[in-house]
Amino acid sequence: MTYQSWSLANHGTRSALRNWLRDFVYPGLDLHLRNRASLCRYWMNGPRDVLDAGSGNGYFSWLAYTTGARVVALNFEMGQVEKAADFLIQHRKADPARLRFERCNLYDLRSEERKFDEIICYEVLEHIRHDAEIVRQFYRVLRPGGVLHLCCPYRLHKRHQAEVLDLHETGGHVRPGYTEEDYRKLLEPIGFKIESIVGIGPPSVYIADEILRVIRARAGDIFALPLLPFALPWIWFARIGPNVPFSLYARAMKDF
Repeated sequence: MTYQSWSLANHGTRSALRNWLRDFVYPGLDLHLRNRASLCRYWMNGPRDVLDAGSGNGYFSWLAYTTGARVVALNFEMGQVEKAADFLIQHRKADPARLRFERCNLYDLRSEERKFDEIICYEVLEHIRHDAEIVRQFYRVLRPGGVLHLCCPYRLHKRHQAEVLDLHETGGHVRPGYTEEDYRKLLEPIGFKIESIVGIGPPSVYIADEILRVIRARAGDIFALPLLPFALPWIWFARIGPNVPFSLYARAMKDF
């Protein structure tokens, strides 16, 4: 075996191992992100056009894709766009005609001409100062009867109340979140009809996630990873609608 062929084989082995690890860990160690997968019960199913506004690592784009949707995933960070596309399209072989990752600032939605049946916007609006402007664009690009799935931090949760806000909109939270009243003031004047509002993230998930966060901060992800299997049951058995949720979800429809 030549050095070049050995090097290629070794690279292929490392790549296969890396992808195996990514499959095992995906979507990551954030338990709240994993818990938000429970909100899929409020989504539509089958062929439809979905916009994932603020797609992060592409987890919810992937979940929507697996229900038969055509998904456009928007993310401001090019690195995350490339990483999600590499993992989900190149490695997991998603159909690029049905799953697209694009770099986009949500403020640029005013020039978006495509129309969608659903919009997923999870843990994004709290980062955006002019949230009403973004929601107006959501309403515009939704087809009649289309649905907005909105999930943001619950403003009255102790972690969000103690958070130092990012007043200059540089990536952090510009507000501590929303309450049901906040959602109604934001969505209903634009024309959305709110069909349901539920809280997710009970204390059990919050405590388990805090333990993982402390370990990750002090020792790194590699030391937190072995604890993930022990943390997952707190996700599997988490109930929706705790008294003081970590996040608040709203399902809002654009009337015909």
